Amino acid sequence: MVFKLINATDAKVGTNIIVEGVACVVKKMDISKTGKHGHAKVRVEAVDLISGVKKVFVVPGHERIEIPLVEKRKAQVLSTKENKVSIMDLENFETIELDIPEELKEEIKENVNVEYWDIEGTKIIKRIT
Repeated sequence: MVFKLINATDAKVGTNIIVEGVACVVKKMDISKTGKHGHAKVRVEAVDLISGVKKVFVVPGHERIEIPLVEKRKAQVLSTKENKVSIMDLENFETIELDIPEELKEEIKENVNVEYWDIEGTKIIKRIT
């Protein structure tokens, strides 16, 4: 589900966009003008929000870019097992089982509050609150 559409020149560093069907965050942008009757070109460097893979692409400045719906929610850790964690959303009390991110393996323990993101239906734990 796409939240909205913007022109490529309206995207700023830190804006979430969809690149090749994957939600990414813009890390760097260069806008260049071309010729007398040409269009502005936008070179965008973006990083995948889930896997961290870098993507670089060039588009005309008037091209429309999709903005994904990213919900940031809080949850409490119920239990951990190997590389999985069971969390409970603190608003609607829904129980979810997710993978533990590598950078948080040491810090995630039972009864700890975490922030998880729901990115177009994919849920990931981002940080400990």
